[in-house]
Order: sequence, then structure tokens, then C-alpha cells
Amino acid sequence: MTHVFGRHFLQIPGPSPVPDRVLRAMSQQVIDHRGPEFGELGLKALAGMKTIFKTEQDVIIYPSSGTGAWEAALANVLKEGDRVLMYETGHFATLWKKMAEKLGVRAEFIGGDWRSGADPDQIEQHLRADSAHEIKAVCVVHNETSTGSVSPIADVRRAMDAAGHPALLMVDSISGLASIDFRFDEWGVDVAVSGSQKGLMLPPGISFNAVSGKALEAARNNGMRRSYWDWQEMVEINGKGYFPYTPATNMLYGLVEAIDMLHEEGLDTVFARHQRLAAATRAAVRAWGLEVLCNRQGHESGVLTTVMMPEGHSADAFRAQALRHYNISLGSGLSKVADKVFRIGHLGDINDLTLVGALSGVEMALSKAGVPHEKGGVAAAMAHLESTPAPGIDA
Repeated sequence: MTHVFGRHFLQIPGPSPVPDRVLRAMSQQVIDHRGPEFGELGLKALAGMKTIFKTEQDVIIYPSSGTGAWEAALANVLKEGDRVLMYETGHFATLWKKMAEKLGVRAEFIGGDWRSGADPDQIEQHLRADSAHEIKAVCVVHNETSTGSVSPIADVRRAMDAAGHPALLMVDSISGLASIDFRFDEWGVDVAVSGSQKGLMLPPGISFNAVSGKALEAARNNGMRRSYWDWQEMVEINGKGYFPYTPATNMLYGLVEAIDMLHEEGLDTVFARHQRLAAATRAAVRAWGLEVLCNRQGHESGVLTTVMMPEGHSADAFRAQALRHYNISLGSGLSKVADKVFRIGHLGDINDLTLVGALSGVEMALSKAGVPHEKGGVAAAMAHLESTPAPGIDA
């Protein structure tokens, strides 16, 4: 392969670029995962993740992808034949439903158009109709990575409470955590799922379940046969900073460093930075004369922006041109929107210049690929950034 000079722009919505500080932390030598030094590392990582989830409850760390944490969430509190209510926000909500069905769970899907987050009113109506309380859990994706739409989790909890329904609230925040606001305790979440490779700025490889006391009690009395994913075994040994099987030691080094970085900036500042960059991206898309897939105001993601291609133009062909000519990777469209959209990630270790560089690559690639558009998207993004204070920097 011919060497490509300059920096590669990884602008997919995860895995996100890993900061140098995190890479250096991960380069430490492996230690004895049964020794006292590891116990200190484990306790620091577990306590740090509680601050990211904003919870006083247990957080469990698995050496797995987010898909593993999905399965852990389902397997611990549900058994075959149980009913769950899920909402079709996009590709990943659909995959979580398919997993539930493979495990023998009866998943009821509230249909969506992939252009917004979950509708709390529809969830409340379905729960009110379940007078026998057969539905054991409501599963919602917080930030739908395929569409760039955010579900209002606090409103979903209020809808569940208004319906007087005892179902558990289970939330996938794999791409939302550490990029947009998430409040496990305050929002009354029972199980939250996340992964390392998005807002936490780590490579893929570890995942998380945050678990309420109500969910732990359900796991003691319900759930499927399980071993690797069992919460109880993890919680017992986690109390001393250890794990029941070999942990991903160097990922934990990186996790502790990433958590420190997030708190040095301040979580509220992190969230404000993401929202500001997202708004600048949407300004660019509008100036190009293109359409953002998420069309519900207030549901737009700070993590990514999904852009609809003009009719008759291939998103995949455009992405290939962008990579070949400008060394930028953009996210592909998935399942229902395959080849119809492309996704611009603006999460994690990113600032104004990173975003402007990425949007410049997109604008040049639109021209190179012959995609109908107006010029000036980058200028529109720059104007937005210039007119809005940078959180944590501008007085």
C-alpha cells in the first residue's frame, strides 16, 4: 500500500480516536490480576465508572463488546417467555430486539420511523394496556447510533410512573455515555448498558452494566441460566477490586486515565462541547442543501449527525471517494438506510479544528463524487462556532 501522508480523520460514530494520554496509560506492563496492585486499579475503575453513570449503584465491567453487555442485561433479569416492550429507534434498537428473541424473550416492538427517539406517550399507552403487568421491562436506546436521534430517558421514566407500571427501565447508552448527559439514579434507570469505544475514548474491548437494587433483586429471583454474565458473582468479588475471571488489565489502565480526563474537563463541559459541535455540523448540512435524518427538534444527537443523500446517489460510493481522496472515514448507513445516508461522528477527543477539518473533507468529497449540493457548509459551521462560546475556554 502507498503511504498516505497526514492524519487520518476517523469521523465514524465509534470507535472514536483514542487520545495519546490513554494510549500511553494502556502501554503499561501487565500485572498480576490477583495481586494488591490490581485490587487498587480495579477499585479505582469501578468507582470512576459510577461517577460517569452518575450513580451510587453497582457498575459491572465485562471484557466484551457492547453486544455482550446487552446479553448480560437481558439474561440477568428476564427468563424465557417474559414479555418486554422495546421501541424501534433504528438499527441498534432492532438488533437488541433480535437478541431478546433469540434468548426466548417475547419482545413487543413499538414501531418508529428512524427519524426521532422513543415517544414516551406511546410507551405509557402500551403500559396502561398491560393491566396484568406481564411486561417485565421497557428497553430503550438512549442515543441511536444508526440515526443520530436521542430518546428522552427521564420522560420515559415519568411515563412509566404515570402508568403505575412496575417494569424495569433498561437503557442502551453505548454511544451516549460520556458524550451526552446521562443520569442513572436521577432518571430512575434500572439497567444501563455501555461500551468503551465511544465517549470513553478507548478501543473496543470492555463494556458495562449499571444496575439498580431493584434489578439486582430481580436477578436473584429471575433471569436465565448464566455464568459469564452473572451479576451476583461479579458484584461479590468487585467489592475488593477483583474479577471472577481474567480482566482486561490494560483496558482498565486506559479507562482510569479516560475518566480522569473527562473529570478534568468537567462532564457538563464535555456535554456542552459535544452539543456545540453537533449544532455546527447540522449548520453545515443545511448549508449544503442536504437533510439531517433526525427531524425532531430536541432529539438531535451530540454524538453524530446522520445525513441523507439526494435521491439516486449512493452514500457508499460517496464515502469511498471521501476515504480515497481525503483520507476521512465516515459512518455507513445500516439496514433500512443502507447506502442512503452517511454518518459524521463528532464525539470523544474532538475540538473545533478537528470538526472543521472533517467538514472540509466532506464538502470536498461531495464535489468529487458529483453529489448535488450548495457550497458554504464549512463556512456555516465556522460561523456557528465563532458565534457560540467554547465551553470551558471562552469567558
